[in-house]
Amino acid sequence: MDCPDLDSPTGLPRAYLLDEKRRRVLAEIDGAPFSWFHVKIALVAGVGFFTDAYDIFAIGIAATMIGYVYGETSPANPVSRALTYNQELGLKVATPVGNVVGQLFFGWLADLVGRKRMYGIELIIIMTATFGQALSGSGPGVNIVGVLVLWRFIMGVGIGGDYPLSAIISSEFSAIGLRGRLMTSVFAFQGWGNLTACLVSLIVLAAFKDSVLHDSMPSLKHVDYLWRLIIGLGCIPCAFALYFRFTIPETPRFTLDVKRNVAQAAEDVENVLSRGTFYHNPEEAFVRVHIPKATARDFTRYFGDLKNFRVLFGAAYSWFAIDIAFYGLGLNTSDLWQAMGFADPNPNTSSNAFQALWHISIANLITSVAGLIPGYFVCFLFIDSWGRRPIQLMGFFVLTVLFLIMGFTYDKLVATSASRGGLMFLYCLANFFCNFGANTTTFIVPGEVFPTRYRSTAHGISAASGKLGAIIAQVAYHQMKDIGGPNKFVKHIFQIFAGFMLTGVFSTLLIPETRGRSLEQLSNERQEGFVTGIVGSTDITDIYARDMRLQCI
Repeated sequence: MDCPDLDSPTGLPRAYLLDEKRRRVLAEIDGAPFSWFHVKIALVAGVGFFTDAYDIFAIGIAATMIGYVYGETSPANPVSRALTYNQELGLKVATPVGNVVGQLFFGWLADLVGRKRMYGIELIIIMTATFGQALSGSGPGVNIVGVLVLWRFIMGVGIGGDYPLSAIISSEFSAIGLRGRLMTSVFAFQGWGNLTACLVSLIVLAAFKDSVLHDSMPSLKHVDYLWRLIIGLGCIPCAFALYFRFTIPETPRFTLDVKRNVAQAAEDVENVLSRGTFYHNPEEAFVRVHIPKATARDFTRYFGDLKNFRVLFGAAYSWFAIDIAFYGLGLNTSDLWQAMGFADPNPNTSSNAFQALWHISIANLITSVAGLIPGYFVCFLFIDSWGRRPIQLMGFFVLTVLFLIMGFTYDKLVATSASRGGLMFLYCLANFFCNFGANTTTFIVPGEVFPTRYRSTAHGISAASGKLGAIIAQVAYHQMKDIGGPNKFVKHIFQIFAGFMLTGVFSTLLIPETRGRSLEQLSNERQEGFVTGIVGSTDITDIYARDMRLQCI
């Protein structure tokens, strides 16, 4: 290239030079080749989702075990204990309620003080609350179920914080061509966490088999060890990931568009892409620029624009709709298998109790291997070639059809052992299209379509809407499933799920296709002239000239 006379003024406005430099920094991130740093981001962020899924879905079988030890007997079956509806509902709803709080609070904080400063704190909360559950006890003044509900709420706050932080960090460090697959690989750790929870429950059951079989009903004291081990082991991946969470650098996009320091962001990009770390050079000129700043008035202005509000509403409602089905199925898998006749819900001997727990664990394992994990894998293959919106539309449409089939043929499907296999197949297929569909894309899209200064907040709002759907699904399921008799209303619950899936088809039409577009293009804000001025008296022309010299060497 021809080098200008760098000792003479360039004649360009200062703001223009910094605006150009900002675009160069963003272009470097968007065009970066795949590197080990991207692998590190996927692993460190993914471990959080692994732990999240393990802790959330382990309660499915743990609740049954807790019921065997601390539940109440009923006149119909005085030799077997079980949790009451309200106790089981409290255990399963506490975490989603905590999720809502964590997603909104941490999402806002990450936009306010930075992604790096928050990353790792939520993992400490998860680890502490998980350990607290495993050590919970009861006494004259406190019930163990109440203690567990409190700890699971606190754990939910930490898990909720992990959603916007991991999504935004992985999206803001990603190149355009691999952003979908990187975010999918992070979210797919949920499937491995679910699978691990199933495997751990089987291993623990096998290890304590003889002890449980020698227990007397209704006092299954060795089952008390089982659920504590299953839940407590969720601390281990947190401990491994904690150090790496604190070593993840701040995203250059946050430094650019929230801290408004273009020079520091340029240096961070160079260091991150070359060494996977960041280093602050004290001799680097601190240049703070005038760009749109996050304020209550600016938030109202941005989302008051119909095209931006429509995207937020579409992302939030789509997540709400899919979580109605995903958590309505996932947190009640044990109940559904019992309703299908795969496990005895009211065992009258220790042998029957062990067999019930074993069958529930096997059923959860089948669901994970045959539905959840393949769905994530197929979505990973197609997310950057097919696109987010087509996959989400397809997923909602197929789920609508599957839930209608299960709802209207439920009585026939549970009538014989052979037909139950067909219901299990449809159930696994529904889990497959949850993940090869809206369950994955609703996580990805909110991490892409909003400006940097509101990206984490808006993702938190969308994720909290999803967990609101999970709460509604749990409460409705437990209140409705026995209308007309034990599990008689389950078929109508499937039909209700189908209605929500159909509404998800329409909400998907409100979101844009994000494949192949930069985060700045998706923000609906004009990028040329984004920097409108500078703060202070730093000689920007000298900084520009230094950069030009580096390009000419």
